[in-house]
Amino acid sequence: MKDQTSKKFARRVAVYPGSFDPVTYGHLDIIQRAAQQFDHLIVAVLNNMSKTPLFTVEERVAFLREITKDMPNVEVDWFRDLLVRYMQSKKASIIVRGIRSVSDFEYELQMASMNRQLDDSVDTIFMMTNPKFSYLSSSLVKEIAKFNGDVSEFVPPPVAQALKAKYAPES
Repeated sequence: MKDQTSKKFARRVAVYPGSFDPVTYGHLDIIQRAAQQFDHLIVAVLNNMSKTPLFTVEERVAFLREITKDMPNVEVDWFRDLLVRYMQSKKASIIVRGIRSVSDFEYELQMASMNRQLDDSVDTIFMMTNPKFSYLSSSLVKEIAKFNGDVSEFVPPPVAQALKAKYAPES
């Protein structure tokens, strides 16, 4: 009886992993909604050594910490290991993933199945994006910013300013 009771009231820790290069309002929407569903949400920035991101891991973590500072149950961290190993280190059992489209679902389903194969105690929860963000991606935001377009409706102000600075013409 004690085991069932303690398990029933165990702290529910979820991880929302991603590159967040840069973080968008679509990401923030998933963070806010997931934070309402779990006792503790870790937004984990992937440091993918095989990619060259626009922003450093430190910059991405700083952006996320700034925009989530008023969410007491949200922690921002980074990792560069297998996600399931990271989950084990954080005693987390749920992966949160945002889905914008059928193509997202196909990719995410494959990843969820592989993570489950690697550690059957890990579950993935898919959250449908808010329809007003269904077209939004970090890649598109960077493309707009690269050509000096206004990205303020797609990303939080510190990110918009940083994008403008990254793509500012050199003097």
